[in-house]
Amino acid sequence: MSTEPRQLHLNAFLMTPGHHDAAWRHPDSQPHRATDVTYFQQLAQTAERGKLDSIFFADGLAVWGRLRSNVSGGLEPLTLLAAIAAVTSRVGLIATASTTFNEPFHLARKFASLDHISNGRAGWNIVTSGSVTEANNFNLEEHLDHAVRYQRATEFLEVATGLWDSWADDAVLLDKESGVYADPDRVREIQHAGPFFQVRGPLNVQRSPQGWPLLVQAGSSEDGREFAARHAEAVFTAQQTLEDAVAFAKDVRARAAAHGRDGLPLILPGICPIIGATEAEARALEDELTELQVIDYGLAQLSNMLNVDLSGYPLDQPPPEHLLPTEQEVNGNKSRFTLVSDLARREGLTIRQIIARLGGGRGHRVVAGAPEQIADAIESWFRAGAADGFNIMPPILPTGLDAFVDHVVPELQRRGLFRTEYTGTTLRDHYGLPRPDARSTESESLLASSSL
Repeated sequence: MSTEPRQLHLNAFLMTPGHHDAAWRHPDSQPHRATDVTYFQQLAQTAERGKLDSIFFADGLAVWGRLRSNVSGGLEPLTLLAAIAAVTSRVGLIATASTTFNEPFHLARKFASLDHISNGRAGWNIVTSGSVTEANNFNLEEHLDHAVRYQRATEFLEVATGLWDSWADDAVLLDKESGVYADPDRVREIQHAGPFFQVRGPLNVQRSPQGWPLLVQAGSSEDGREFAARHAEAVFTAQQTLEDAVAFAKDVRARAAAHGRDGLPLILPGICPIIGATEAEARALEDELTELQVIDYGLAQLSNMLNVDLSGYPLDQPPPEHLLPTEQEVNGNKSRFTLVSDLARREGLTIRQIIARLGGGRGHRVVAGAPEQIADAIESWFRAGAADGFNIMPPILPTGLDAFVDHVVPELQRRGLFRTEYTGTTLRDHYGLPRPDARSTESESLLASSSL
């Protein structure tokens, strides 16, 4: 067992103008660069300068109907991360990709390619997609049932990992003298046949530096927790209180232990740090962003989270209790619905107050203060067992990431909570995770035929 002191894992969650829904209106943001690859390369280089474990791009497969009041659309993340890989050397590269609206072979190939391009820095945030708007772009009038989406995700991952293992590490011989490129006995067809997928294999990409990309999961519903406990190596989650965060971490860890997975998955709650030289300066920035919010946009976002149309209801009164569905009645993002509805009930917030509270992180924890106070907030949850690290969500980019790297990271380093240099080269190295061994090719080696 390691005697090294426990240290934080820090991931930078990047969105074009920043995470506050009014960031694009702030003079420090750069919303005009939504499709400018050099902008995201610069952000990634800032994260690498701070020795962060990774950067992360969320993704959806729809426009979401927010074009009027927020930045929408942008670059496909796996393509973007390949470009970022070319100008960085250490920081991990994590992309969201849906198991509902993709095929396993496609994604296995793309992530294996990114892992090769980046020399072992790829990570996959596995999502099942929670929106009927996305379903409408893929030949569906209604979204697949929540439980069915997770059943598909489980089989999807089984196929993807099988494909990543379809080439043994020593399959490529490169014997120019004898004319043998690869040993067919070390490459296998996976011959998968299941309720959702039939995939012969093998993958047409050699086994990558990490074997598999880092497997990340971002759902906190009952189905999401069980999926994370069985399969995820890291979890991006959202909690508002220390009590809820500790309970979530304990629950997922206990489920994982029941599946024989001790120490996994790593828990990384989201935190939106609003940083100033002083607390008063940070609070002033927070107030400035709240003043810039477009109420109609915030109302639409809240209505989506609560699965009920709140337009026409008084903004300075709480949401009508009788309108709110139960979590069981929600077929989209169940965990975010529960978080927001619990927040509203616990604090007796009006609709306008909820919109303001959600502006910074859409349900993730928002902390405003001087760098030492941000470090205190991070350290308290870390030491309480609520987190193994954090998903850092700067309210404004690029300035919010600069402030975190230049002022909060050094404070965490002074406290011995975060690395001062990278000690490994791969994303798995950064998260302290082993490289998966390729499953045996002996029994399923079918490529010695003359056709291959």
